[in-house]
Amino acid sequence: MPTAIPLGLPLVSRRLARPSPRPSLRPGSAEDAAAVRHISSQSLLDGGRELVIQHQGSEYHLRLTRNDKLILTK
Repeated sequence: MPTAIPLGLPLVSRRLARPSPRPSLRPGSAEDAAAVRHISSQSLLDGGRELVIQHQGSEYHLRLTRNDKLILTK
């Protein structure tokens, strides 16, 4: 007989529920943390709601949604 799952609880695999260690670019390198640039989304969008990023001949659109989420599409 199948096990009943209470409504309202997300179905999450046990494998996915465990946190996994983040791989570093070069293990043990202190420069890795300093090499990553941090830029605020407000600075990138500069008051707008969409930004076009050109990468290797393609255009990517970074959009700010009504719910203040970021979506990147090709």
